[in-house]
Amino acid sequence: MFKIPKAKEGQPTASGQVKIKKKSRVPGVMITQYVENLPEGMSTPDFTRKPIALTIQEGKVAVFKAIVTGNPTPAVTWVRSNGEINEERYKTVFDAISGEHQLQMPDVSVDQADVYKCFARNEYGKAVVTVTLNIIEVGFKKSKAMQQSRTGKKLSTLERTYGILLKEEKKLEIDEKFWELLLSADKKDYESICVQYGVTDFRWMLKKLSEKKLEREQEQQKVVEKLCNLKPIELKPTGSAEFEFEMSLKDANSKIFLFKDGVMIPFDADAEVKHGLKRVGNRFVFSIDGVNPEDAGLYQVEVDGVKIFSTDLKIPVADFLVKITDVKAEEREDAVFQCVVSHPMQKITWMGKNLAVEQGEKYDITVSEDKLIHTLVIKDCLPLDKGIYTAVVGLKSCSAWLVVEADKNRGAAGKKAAPKFSLTTPASKNCNFEAPPSFSVPLKMHKSPERYECHMSCAVTGNPRPHVTWYKDNISLNININYYITNTCGVCSMMILTVGPRDSGVYTVVAENSLGRVECSTQLAIQGNIKHT
Repeated sequence: MFKIPKAKEGQPTASGQVKIKKKSRVPGVMITQYVENLPEGMSTPDFTRKPIALTIQEGKVAVFKAIVTGNPTPAVTWVRSNGEINEERYKTVFDAISGEHQLQMPDVSVDQADVYKCFARNEYGKAVVTVTLNIIEVGFKKSKAMQQSRTGKKLSTLERTYGILLKEEKKLEIDEKFWELLLSADKKDYESICVQYGVTDFRWMLKKLSEKKLEREQEQQKVVEKLCNLKPIELKPTGSAEFEFEMSLKDANSKIFLFKDGVMIPFDADAEVKHGLKRVGNRFVFSIDGVNPEDAGLYQVEVDGVKIFSTDLKIPVADFLVKITDVKAEEREDAVFQCVVSHPMQKITWMGKNLAVEQGEKYDITVSEDKLIHTLVIKDCLPLDKGIYTAVVGLKSCSAWLVVEADKNRGAAGKKAAPKFSLTTPASKNCNFEAPPSFSVPLKMHKSPERYECHMSCAVTGNPRPHVTWYKDNISLNININYYITNTCGVCSMMILTVGPRDSGVYTVVAENSLGRVECSTQLAIQGNIKHT
């Protein structure tokens, strides 16, 4: 029997495919390139966030998280060394907001302790990273705790070590990106960053952060004399994004580099390029022109290889279910703009005549409890308040006119004239505000890959308030726990957390009250996983 010799690195295999090993900026990631020369704009897969080794107590939830890059977008798969990954015990999830690929193991058991591999593949190559899952048996914990309660004896060294492992369990999972953001963040933002990454031990975080800040400052002192006024990246209503800081360099010839998710990107002072830098004295302003969803990620500035600043650009995926409409108000009256978004948002951007408006004496900005309905009130309207007002959510926006009519009772001195009162008895009328159901925003067509999240929404009006029922292939979903259904102020939403082949079909929303019945339908098409060899 003859053995076929393996192809040397960079040489084509029997199938004509080359295997070029590449180095990742993330330690522990192995990259293999399948072609000698990458087409312009294309790239091999890589990990900007690799899964972290876990030590988890039996019965709890274990989650591996990874973020990948590459063009075309890589397909992500998970395998384990000594066993299979099946749908009964494992869930593969993609979070479109954070960009995370997750391998979830609810109610993890001892036999799932293993070495796992995460693969990211596209037609130009693959990237792979290995991670370990360790499981602590619950029986050990119970027996030792019971023994101590009965005997009153102190814990042994092994037992104390076990307790420390449990206490440190969550801390081991923290992504390095968490620390990078904290090192450049203002103190008022610490709490929100901790919430985002699930860190609850604030005292431990502050102690660890102080240690990391000291190390970072010692590194920065090699290249920077002064660093201050760090402002995180901000998405502008104009469709651009900016972040800035003030920095004094020790060497004017030091090289400044910009990275996105660990990949170096070119920038220029020319305003026509995608990534620009404006420098006025010691003030550095980095800009991203024409922001699109692919621009989301972690941006970092380095000087001669030393990290200076990190900031995270997030682009909300929400859209407008109900847009703002033109408003007409008399002088000295309040004007109200209101919109409904498709995903909960703590805050959206409001603009008046191309200028951002904020909560204050003139403007009142509120959001409903479910974070879907956003309202802007312009108080005590004057003629100078008229113009175009805009609501902005991420890259989406909607605009409407405010028309301010002059007060006919206003005197020549600019003050309201004393009103003339007269009492008249109007003719009796029958006021009827009842209306049959109708769809102000119908369902849209949907396509979703397997194992992704799918969200459907529509808006219903009617008085009395219509009763809404969701159906799939004429079978009611209102009591099906596999579907998360909400109805807030007429905005009806249905969420499928993990799409599978069985979710394909026709979905119908039926709204009915005492005056009538309406329905609208949509087709959900499931796109199967792309298989790579």
